Amino acid sequence: MFARYAYAPNALGYCGPADAPALAGGSDGEIRAVARRFSGAWPYLRVLSSMTGIADPLDARLVESYWLGGGVGAGIDRTEFLSELLSVIGPIAGGYWCHLGPELAPESAPNHNFHVFGIYPWTRLLGRGPADLPLRVLDNCRITWARVCARDATTATMSVRRLRWSDSQLSLSAATPRRIELAGAGIDAADIEVGDHLALHWDHICGRLDPTGVDRLRAATAWQLAATNRRLDPHSSTPAARRSQAS
Repeated sequence: MFARYAYAPNALGYCGPADAPALAGGSDGEIRAVARRFSGAWPYLRVLSSMTGIADPLDARLVESYWLGGGVGAGIDRTEFLSELLSVIGPIAGGYWCHLGPELAPESAPNHNFHVFGIYPWTRLLGRGPADLPLRVLDNCRITWARVCARDATTATMSVRRLRWSDSQLSLSAATPRRIELAGAGIDAADIEVGDHLALHWDHICGRLDPTGVDRLRAATAWQLAATNRRLDPHSSTPAARRSQAS
């Protein structure tokens, strides 16, 4: 699962080492070696492993919890998680990441949504110029749930909710159609049927979602957007919001 979800941004050169072929079809050992070199996802998995007592950071339960939210990571202390995470990523973060600190605690979550909206700097560009680029990056970098409405031999039309920015707040749109290439899908494209729920990452099909997976991803996304919006709200009185406005 790690390889299927990490493949697209790695192949595009956005994160992880330049070993996309190993993610696409490597052995378990090759994938494990590549995973350890992801400066984003791997620290989360390490901390999740330590805090849950699950020894293998690539245990399917941890990987699923990271990408979708919920699961075995749902019960851990978020403030403690943030402290442990920052102790790992802080030393390798440059000046571009000066926002990383304990003030992120209200947004902290042990999953990919937090990395996208809280750790990455893109939300801090919203409201400071054209929103098109940061909004596009945020929307593509988050894991999106999608329902297949139609398909042909090479593409599928999916119903998805896009990320929006309005009145200093992030939200999801009503469901809209989006055409996705089937080539390189993380599952056999021949098995994709109308009505299937799939996970998308940078317009890449990562895999099929069961109803529980959809619910977990929806809940984690809603929680993260609400937490991030409290920081982005120009009338917020939180320390993080005041610091963001002053910088």
